[in-house]
Amino acid sequence: MSVDRQAVLEAPAESDPSVIDRLVDRWFAWRDGLVGSPRFRRWAAVFPLTRPIAQRRASGLFDLVAGFVYSQVLLACVRLRLFDVLAEGPQTLTALAPRLGLPEDAALRLLAAAVSLKLVDRRSRGRYGLGPLGAPLVGEAAIASMVEHHSTLYADLRDPVALLRGEGASSALSQYWPYAAADAPDALASDRTSPYSALMSASQPLVSDEVLDAYSLKKHRCLLDVGGGEGTFLSAVAKRAPHLQLMLFDLPAVAERARERFAEQGLSGRATAYGGSFFSDALPTGADVISLVRVIFDHDDARALMILKAVRRALPPDGTLLLTEPMAGTRGAEAMGDAYFGFYLLAMGKGRARSAERLTSMLRAAGFGEVSLVRNPLPLQTQLIVARPANDGKP
Repeated sequence: MSVDRQAVLEAPAESDPSVIDRLVDRWFAWRDGLVGSPRFRRWAAVFPLTRPIAQRRASGLFDLVAGFVYSQVLLACVRLRLFDVLAEGPQTLTALAPRLGLPEDAALRLLAAAVSLKLVDRRSRGRYGLGPLGAPLVGEAAIASMVEHHSTLYADLRDPVALLRGEGASSALSQYWPYAAADAPDALASDRTSPYSALMSASQPLVSDEVLDAYSLKKHRCLLDVGGGEGTFLSAVAKRAPHLQLMLFDLPAVAERARERFAEQGLSGRATAYGGSFFSDALPTGADVISLVRVIFDHDDARALMILKAVRRALPPDGTLLLTEPMAGTRGAEAMGDAYFGFYLLAMGKGRARSAERLTSMLRAAGFGEVSLVRNPLPLQTQLIVARPANDGKP
């Protein structure tokens, strides 16, 4: 099995441990032996000062074991539209069961599970209402689409060791994202591109507001969204920055869907969609700001660098690139970038969540000089890097 070079590039540097390293290792070995001792765990669970810590650790470990069941409870709630029903107001089990199409015993089991996960709250007089984690899901097509989509991901993760070793048949997720392995992605027909395009469009609102709140487009005149899908991000931009001219570049079949969307929204006069492949076709010029929204992490290093160089060539010397996607090593969101997206992209068959440092290095290799990470309040789904061309000529 060949070595994944980009994985090596992200791995910590290796060297022989120092004396201090060995002392620290001995301390961790002592700690691990203590924590792993059943006798110590029983003591920690009853001692007043350690009891809260022991309970949190035990709960956290069990949550990892039971996580799949929790996600399936959420899927059931989404498919039965439980949150939309409860948005009408608190309701009793007797009222809810027929609306969910479930026997009362099954409905009670689901509601009890949803209450334990804070998706639903118990209210007075035997009624149920929205919980703190269920309320944000009311009418939220973006999250609902991702929850439904995860059934495909879970099928690919049924044997994670085989997935890591590259054994077995191709994953279902790689078929869902056909461009990932296609030799000529620009030749894909609409029926091959529409499922992933529709999902990206549905989930885009989770990202758009984060980007547009973090970076102002007031000083720009024309934005080109590369890999812009059906135009959902540009539609959000159009509302925030009515002065901007808008351009989109994506596979021909996807660009056609974007044209239809622009026409429906009355944006045809200021939004133009171009079809092609950023691996073989030049990007349209004329924009002073280009966005790459959840594009680079779909590709290996070689192809990602090709895209970044294509963007550099399409930008004027004073242009700006907005690169936004989930990033590895994001403080406070490590599990999202390294665990969730790490295995999602593995199942997809291409790409990797990269750290901001790694992306900065790639941007400099592509001909960008000034590169900065712009902080956003909720970096779970995305972080934003702003880059500008170097002054030493185009690559």
